[in-house]
Amino acid sequence: MTKIVFMGTPEFSVPILEGLVTAGYEVLAVVTQPDRPVGRKKKIVASPVKEKALALGIPILQPEKISGSKEMEEIARLQPDVIVTAAFGQFLPEKLLQIPQYGALNVHASLLPKYRGGAPVHYAIINGEPKTGVSIMDMVKKMDAGGVYAQESIPITSSDDVGTMFKKLSLLGCDLLLEALPQILDGSLHSVAQDEKQVTFAPNIKPEEEAIDWQQTATEIDQKVRGMRPWPIAYTTYQENRWKIWKVSPVEERTNEKPATIVRNEKAQLWIACGQQTVLAIEELQPAGRSKQKIANFLNGAGKNIALGEQVGQNES
Repeated sequence: MTKIVFMGTPEFSVPILEGLVTAGYEVLAVVTQPDRPVGRKKKIVASPVKEKALALGIPILQPEKISGSKEMEEIARLQPDVIVTAAFGQFLPEKLLQIPQYGALNVHASLLPKYRGGAPVHYAIINGEPKTGVSIMDMVKKMDAGGVYAQESIPITSSDDVGTMFKKLSLLGCDLLLEALPQILDGSLHSVAQDEKQVTFAPNIKPEEEAIDWQQTATEIDQKVRGMRPWPIAYTTYQENRWKIWKVSPVEERTNEKPATIVRNEKAQLWIACGQQTVLAIEELQPAGRSKQKIANFLNGAGKNIALGEQVGQNES
């Protein structure tokens, strides 16, 4: 029986771990990020992968940093045949990659060589890509630069966000890994080097990138909102208040008003001018310190004093 050490952290990784166990592979240990404080109350929460490993009765390792850790020594002691990673969230040292006989494989949520890095799904949506996918790749010292064994693509629809795509790509990645892994192990499937000329990057989203740029078109802003939902959530400001923007939709109407200008404020409509004379309807937002709400509820409450012609996004920080 092939022995595997699995490394993953978010919900994306869970179906892949389950798939390996169901397929009969011996998962010796699961390596995941340490429990972290979450939310305003800073409640300590285990990762989704840890929760699944506990349910499956698999030993768990949680290094703060894998390089040089006692957990890495434990992986070496276990002598896995292969390491499988899926959104683990840490850079793996070359010494670790050399431990398993068949190397380390990564289930990466993009069509490599496009979107190497920690936020490939976010950037695919933000950039308006018509499709994305999953790559099964060799792990090497350089980030997401290893040879690719297999790829599968799926479309990105106008209603998809990071959450929906993660669910789709997780299942796709599980199926693709289980199809490719036996062939990788028996040597019948070989990796193909990535074309370095086609490489693009998807680094983790920085806080300053979450602010909406109203000079962009309504369609581009819609892509940004969906590309940051359900995390980290795009935002704009109104006067001194920050609004997290959860859902928007471009409208057909055009405007000559400057971008960021409120051009409609009615019972259930808050429209804002965008670049190239386009207009965006805000459908769901979350004022600071409050819960997410439909725009009609917002305009009937805290938003009732918002005036036409005022500007949003003037206090971004």
